[in-house]
Amino acid sequence: MDLFLEPHPAAPPRAVKFVNVQLCRAPRGLELLYVVEGDPARLHVPTRQEPCRADGLWETTCFELFVRGASEAYREFNFSPSGQWAAYAFAGYRAERELLELEAPPTISVFSEPWGISLLLASLAVEPEANARIGLSAIIEETDGTKSYWALAHPSGDRPDFHDPACFALELPPAPDA
Repeated sequence: MDLFLEPHPAAPPRAVKFVNVQLCRAPRGLELLYVVEGDPARLHVPTRQEPCRADGLWETTCFELFVRGASEAYREFNFSPSGQWAAYAFAGYRAERELLELEAPPTISVFSEPWGISLLLASLAVEPEANARIGLSAIIEETDGTKSYWALAHPSGDRPDFHDPACFALELPPAPDA
């Protein structure tokens, strides 16, 4: 699936033209390719670090996946260009957040092109339920401190909120062999 994210109208980008996500099922989970087109000299990309779990990744450039099954419970995954990642489970809308244990940490690769395209590929060994609802989002920080908030859909209101049920805008089809 090839999907374009929309910037939140209250936080428009200055140096980003678009954010695209290519989502596909992998043999044991999901693969997400986030594509950001913009002026690379004006984008803040966190420095590469040893891959590990970390909190607060959404405070700067970060890419996110939200997955909800039939209940109100959902999972949140954060992927930083630094190589750091996070995974949380929620019982409901922003309720009872817990660290989500994963069978294997996500694999994160970052590529940049000099003409203004940055790519972040994340492979995640998590199989969503059949017909899961998906939210895809990104926070892009620019070197001047501007932050734009991108999602498939945004809830009404003057602040971005990727946890809002309106952001779970994509129904993921069942796996091909399901």
